[in-house]
Amino acid sequence: MVKHTLSALGLFALMGLPVCAAEDIAAPNLTTQNKAEAAFSGELIQCAAYYQISSAAITAMNAPQMQAVGERLASSAVETLTLAKQYASETEVAAQLEATKAEQVSRMSNASDLAALMGQYKDKCKTLVAEPQQRLDYWYMATM
Repeated sequence: MVKHTLSALGLFALMGLPVCAAEDIAAPNLTTQNKAEAAFSGELIQCAAYYQISSAAITAMNAPQMQAVGERLASSAVETLTLAKQYASETEVAAQLEATKAEQVSRMSNASDLAALMGQYKDKCKTLVAEPQQRLDYWYMATM
């Protein structure tokens, strides 16, 4: 099949007819879209991992005054994962989430040391959850 396709393309080229595969036309936008959505989904998964780790750590503290914070973090994790699943398969999201959580936990000195994670993700994730379309638009522009 490939041999015949190449022969036909060669024939068209010899005849002076423009040769362009359909994927050559659609690929630039699709590739840009895929790259943007993959980057955006990756950020959402990083935030979901941060939210899950933080929620678990706060819950483990068994401090009643922090219960509402832990619940908000757990809710934010669900929200970011739901959004990520709009741009990647559930299987991909689950696999990437586990890998990201393992990587983030490895940077913690102990199970309740959230300072480093908070410094890196707290504000970034808060903004991402509040304005996801703005961040997705950023990735579309950045991957053009």
